[in-house]
Amino acid sequence: MTRDVYEYAVIRVVPRVERGEQINAGVLLYCQPRDYLCARVALDPVRLRCLDPGADVEAVRRALSAYELACGDEPGPLAVESLGGRFRWLTAPRSTIVQSGPVHAGLTVDPDTELARLFDKLVRV
Repeated sequence: MTRDVYEYAVIRVVPRVERGEQINAGVLLYCQPRDYLCARVALDPVRLRCLDPGADVEAVRRALSAYELACGDEPGPLAVESLGGRFRWLTAPRSTIVQSGPVHAGLTVDPDTELARLFDKLVRV
């Protein structure tokens, strides 16, 4: 079995950027040799409201879903970009409520399985 290099970043929610408190809400995984880019997200509204009782849960959900949409084949502003270009754009540093963490790398034989493993480890409570 051939193992390929992949890169990933945690997608996090920072409801009050000035405080810097965050919850992990997804994982973005890119594997260039497999031509693979996928995001998996899940928002825990109870945890979000613990950090900010006034948080707009639906707005945060929409922002998170943009990561999933940017990875797909649907028409949109990133659709013309290569998968690597999309990954770089999605992982660029931001001072917004929804942002990605630093990029990390690993080796995998199956990007889908690796995404599920990382999601379970880093996002699920």
